[in-house]
Amino acid sequence: MSPFVFNTSASIIFGTGEAAKIGTLTKARLGTKILFVTDKGVIKAGLAESALASLKDAGCEIAIFDEVVADPPEDIVLRCAAMAAGKDGVIGFGGGSSMDVAKLAALLAKSGETLAAIYGVGLAKGPRLPLMLVPTTAGTGSEVTPISIVTTGTNEKKGVVSPVILPDIALLDPDLTLGLPPLVTAATGIDAMVHAIEAYASKSANNNPVSKILAREALRLMGAHLLTAVRDGTNKEARGAMLLGAMLAGQAFANSPVAAVHALAYPLGGHYHIPHGLSNALVLPEVLRFNAPDAAHLYAEIAVDAFPELAEIGTQARAAAFADRLHRLAQECGLPTKLRDNGVTRESLPMLADDAMKQTRLLVNNPRALTYDDALMIYEKAW
Repeated sequence: MSPFVFNTSASIIFGTGEAAKIGTLTKARLGTKILFVTDKGVIKAGLAESALASLKDAGCEIAIFDEVVADPPEDIVLRCAAMAAGKDGVIGFGGGSSMDVAKLAALLAKSGETLAAIYGVGLAKGPRLPLMLVPTTAGTGSEVTPISIVTTGTNEKKGVVSPVILPDIALLDPDLTLGLPPLVTAATGIDAMVHAIEAYASKSANNNPVSKILAREALRLMGAHLLTAVRDGTNKEARGAMLLGAMLAGQAFANSPVAAVHALAYPLGGHYHIPHGLSNALVLPEVLRFNAPDAAHLYAEIAVDAFPELAEIGTQARAAAFADRLHRLAQECGLPTKLRDNGVTRESLPMLADDAMKQTRLLVNNPRALTYDDALMIYEKAW
């Protein structure tokens, strides 16, 4: 067995109603002067009300930063970090963008590092402020990953990757996901499935048996419950299974990194502001088909976790059926499945391929080497 490293959040708390008890936990573990990082949609939907009330009841002094947007740009991160100065701790409450911003705010406010200097792997050294992350979507797994993604001024996405930004506490409350709209549920759910798929097949030297086990369990949970969660958002069993599955997938890819699906998805978010989960879903089937010559045996292994009915067919056929079945799942969830249906012009495909090739941090993990021509071909087939 090859040597490997596996890191995750120090403490994971899972259960319905846990967000309403956050005050006592925060006071004991983070302190009393708290920056609460979220977005206006979460505030407007009332998702944070019970948590904020609990914090106030515990005697916490709360400053709310609710300016987070999808694909957060550098200026949002820097404004949030400035607001975190002098605080005892930071809570990130919302989707992946809110949690990513909270990670960096906690880091920059304490360490004095500059954002430009920590893009890349292992460059952020810390220290950071105490940090708790509370997801309101079942998708990114950011609450258990050492990764934060930022959109630069040129529409390019860059990542800060360091175990320093793993939170002290990940608090998962399925009740917070009950009001998630069907299309958001679908896109974030498939995003989490992509995390598990890419982690399992990653060419990373740190691909490890722990990540593989977590990825398979994540696919089992999400394959069985995604459609139910999309069609009946009040189903607590499905919501809990999706939230847990997304977290397990996050733990998997945090240690066995993702690859070409994400590399090709990032330019779609940067240039067209397509939500990250949907961007992944749009290119996923074609990337799997491209990778099949080198990864069919891996895809065949995990296909049966997400779709047990595929167990009856052979390895090569099963890998092909896996890509087809994922495409159909997106359709069944009501997601658009072509780039052109999301405003992407055919003329922009070479530019997108150029940008995808800049994601060397991700492409190095792909099970099959991918060139500019390959990236362009994948975009054309997805268009």
